[in-house]
Amino acid sequence: MSGVRDIARTAAYTAGLKEALTGRHDARFVWLCNFEAEAAWARGRTGLPLPRASAAGALAHRMEQLGALLAEPGDVLLLGEDLDPDFRRYAERAGLGLPDVLVADGGYQGTPEAVLASPRLLGELRQLAGQGAYLMPMGNSAVEQRIAEVTGLRLAVAGADVCERVNSKIYSRRICAALGLRTVPGHICGSVAELREAVGRYDPGARPLIVKDAYGVSGKGLLVLDSAARADRLLRMVDSRARRTGSDALELVVEHLLPKSADLAYQFVVDRAGRVHLDFVKEALISGGVPNGNLTPAALTDDQHEELVAAAHLLGGRLHEDGFFGVVGVDALLGADGSLYPVLEINARLSMGSYQGRVIERFLPPGGVALAKHYPLTLTRRVPFAGVEAALAAAGGAPGPGGGAVITCFGTLGAGARAAAPSRGRLYTLLFAADRASLTALDGRIARELGRVPGIEETA
Repeated sequence: MSGVRDIARTAAYTAGLKEALTGRHDARFVWLCNFEAEAAWARGRTGLPLPRASAAGALAHRMEQLGALLAEPGDVLLLGEDLDPDFRRYAERAGLGLPDVLVADGGYQGTPEAVLASPRLLGELRQLAGQGAYLMPMGNSAVEQRIAEVTGLRLAVAGADVCERVNSKIYSRRICAALGLRTVPGHICGSVAELREAVGRYDPGARPLIVKDAYGVSGKGLLVLDSAARADRLLRMVDSRARRTGSDALELVVEHLLPKSADLAYQFVVDRAGRVHLDFVKEALISGGVPNGNLTPAALTDDQHEELVAAAHLLGGRLHEDGFFGVVGVDALLGADGSLYPVLEINARLSMGSYQGRVIERFLPPGGVALAKHYPLTLTRRVPFAGVEAALAAAGGAPGPGGGAVITCFGTLGAGARAAAPSRGRLYTLLFAADRASLTALDGRIARELGRVPGIEETA
């Protein structure tokens, strides 16, 4: 597409994002890693008759601390709870300088809302706006846009209405068809009748289908139909809801569940002039439709990589025509026959891979591989950072130029800690090694050592 080309980047990862979004690699960002953005975009949408996934909860809110290793020194990170001081010292010893932190009182109920409710914080943000800072949200919904309006911070990304529209899986299918990109066979369903027609064309027992909410959140809002009985049950449920509400409107996508060799996740940036730069391609690790981490780099042939680059440029050009600029994360699929399906869905926001750039460029050995992984852990009491750091060291995972492991978010480990009962938490990490076999071995050693930490009852 005319006018679309790679941004010539000489800056490091985060500085490169800033340059693409503002024209300055040294711009000062106020980061707001609002993992609730997708849930905000989904409000009022009629999808599957299933319990609506919620981003609420201590663990989801603590994931905003992943932004500490994406932001640069001199930036500001808005959090609902401050970083653990031992984690801060750990990151700085590893050469990962951290941003300043502004804590929103009551942010455990939603940091963006807590910011708007805090005269103190709004005053500090107005001062930053006067110094030329930009607001950089993970995803821009109405509440983040309101923060920019109230404080005078310039938004580093497109407006909330554009971001919401682009994030729809229906939008993804439509622009892929318009651009001639290979698309998973499927249908857009705007009504109960269209869903019934789409499902009725196939025998789900012979060719499984997957039904997705247009605004499904992080692996939620999807249903696999692998039998006629499941298909009939879904149709009865949507019929019942339509009779109850008096509306048969839906926002769903029905697609074939294709055999695959890999799930892919890639990111590109569209700048304000419509130029496009592909940042990375990772192999996404998906279990039951839910992302569990990723591998860098993805194992693609040169031809597959070039096909994906071309798709990113086409997508970026069309997004810009529709008023979008900012960071785009795209889920893709490599079929079992080697065919590339470059778009399963477009995410008009930062993705989990977005948070890994600074750490990867510092620790990934030449020719090596990286695994982003969270360890689900059951805790009987609050576990101090020192115990977790010691476990990684015992596993031979101390970070260094030749590999090892880096803790990328500690706050999520004790997010659900309660005095009287075991609780579940997550430890987010990045593992580095020379090859995938060594990476697998390191992963196994870390899991075993974490299971020996006092206060950790179980690892999964």
